[in-house]
Amino acid sequence: MIKAKNIHKYYDSLHVLKGVDLHIKKGEIISIVGASGAGKTTLLQILGTLDKPNIEKETSLNINGEDILNMNDKTLSKFRNQHLGFIFQFHQLLPEFTALENVCIPAYIAGKEKATTEIEAKRLLDYLGLSHRIHHKPNALSGGEQQRVAVARALINKPLVIFADEPSGNLDTASAENLHQLFFKLREEFGQTFVIVTHNEELANMADRKLVMVDGLISK
Repeated sequence: MIKAKNIHKYYDSLHVLKGVDLHIKKGEIISIVGASGAGKTTLLQILGTLDKPNIEKETSLNINGEDILNMNDKTLSKFRNQHLGFIFQFHQLLPEFTALENVCIPAYIAGKEKATTEIEAKRLLDYLGLSHRIHHKPNALSGGEQQRVAVARALINKPLVIFADEPSGNLDTASAENLHQLFFKLREEFGQTFVIVTHNEELANMADRKLVMVDGLISK
């Protein structure tokens, strides 16, 4: 599903990623842990096509057989919208829109029909226990509810991979545990691959594989 080879990233003279190699299989749930500054989020952003690596000898990134580094910006944006989903620590919901409208946005960007999109968004929100909150705006939802709306938004285009950056970092213990269980339920239901950066040891240890980053590399 994801094959990354010799991934480097520099910010001026700061060498953040120092030649990461990684192979993630379809349907795997992978956690990435490590101290602050180890390069976890930078790696997640590059794997998720939100940032680009510095090209070194034999640097490559393939997702579902597609050569990501040779895509132009327009093709890459389309690929990201159609095939990748994102969940962040801070849900990034648009405050002026309802839960339903927030979930629909990626599908509208993909050019999907409004009526069909709303049916799918309502189905996802119902699946996530939010059918009674679809017309509420983010400020009327709890933290856990907001994050579940963000999960529904990540799922609306039926992505191949979901990238999550500290997804439970802003939640209370009960909401965090519910979110962690939800990821595994979603994998069983929809077959998605999950790549999760987290400081939460419980979530990290639940994953199929836990990768530890140390000083810009995955520790062996």
